[in-house]
Amino acid sequence: MTASPAPAAAALTTRAQEVSSRIVDDILTLVRLETSSYDLPGLAAGLDLLRELTVQRLGQPDHEHRYPGGECGDTLTLTYAGTGTGAGTGAGHVLLVGHYDTVWPTGTLAGWEQPGASDDGRDRLSGPGIFDMKTGLAQGIWALKLARESGAPLPTVTFLFNGDEEIGSLSSRPVIEEAAQKADVTLVLEPTAHGAVKTARKGTGIFQVTATGVEAHAGLAPQDGASAITALSEFVVAAAKVAAPDRGTTINTGLFRGGSAINVVAGQATAGVDIRVSSEAEQARVDEELDAITVSDPRVRIEIDHAWNRPPMTLNAASAPLLALAREVAREQGRDSLPDTAVGGASDANFVAALGLPVLCGMGAVGDGAHAQGEFIYPDTVAAQTGLVAGVLGRLVRPLRG
Repeated sequence: MTASPAPAAAALTTRAQEVSSRIVDDILTLVRLETSSYDLPGLAAGLDLLRELTVQRLGQPDHEHRYPGGECGDTLTLTYAGTGTGAGTGAGHVLLVGHYDTVWPTGTLAGWEQPGASDDGRDRLSGPGIFDMKTGLAQGIWALKLARESGAPLPTVTFLFNGDEEIGSLSSRPVIEEAAQKADVTLVLEPTAHGAVKTARKGTGIFQVTATGVEAHAGLAPQDGASAITALSEFVVAAAKVAAPDRGTTINTGLFRGGSAINVVAGQATAGVDIRVSSEAEQARVDEELDAITVSDPRVRIEIDHAWNRPPMTLNAASAPLLALAREVAREQGRDSLPDTAVGGASDANFVAALGLPVLCGMGAVGDGAHAQGEFIYPDTVAAQTGLVAGVLGRLVRPLRG
């Protein structure tokens, strides 16, 4: 890396503290507009709001593109050219990735209750998607704003906002991969793990299993039927035994549907199975062992859609210098350390890491409760996290790699 004049991390964090109430206001503005992954009108409105907020804080981007998501939320990229000495040919380019969709159905906000203070007396703010990951979005926008206001040279920064991360980034994955290949570094604004950045994540599979049996009258001729529900139940129980938690492999059947009427032997049943693995070897083993499962009634056909969604993520060689740089910034902020950790959840960082490119995930909120009623952030951490991202941007005016 080339040493460059950079805004002091401590000064950036102090400035973030001075405007932290405004950052929190922006967080709450995003949270108040619900953006369920399955609500296309809500997602469209949410992305419009996010773009408007970005432009309010940073001005019009030098380049933008909106990628239609089809049955998913659209993906938006907003690029702000680098500034000052060193910007231009050979300057760094940082990709900031964050999703604006949430797992919460539209209407959840109306019944949401705010938690009280934590056991140690710290204030908490709660709302659907506040932790995962609307706080990270607002912090990322403000990080660039504060870094630009410092007057120091900065890299080109591209924001990528996608509306389908919670359902597998089905539409946005190619956009993310292309953008990451054009950038020098990717920072994913997902929430932290209790303050730690995430350098390893499990790979994920979203399998659909279909059982096709033989319908019959449940009272007059049950022997003529072959129950898809019974067979699929057998499969689900057997699939659970393929899990190997000691190797980092978990299997969860989260959806089960089947049958047409209570007095009909079920001719059709489907199950949605969530699979998490820590290695490609485990991925291959799971595929093989699920395919080998048999059910007691040979008249029922079992079909498995092996939909591996995200590859496992590890701290690759390209990302290690980026982690070291982030830790240097954290030390300048006055932090004792910036830990990193492995987590079971996956994110869009998995795609970037699989390409062998430098990426850090978990640069966003500090709090807890992702995907759970009552998810929350600690508002007293907003300034430090915003300052961290701002400080890292200031160190990347020159490319980190190559």
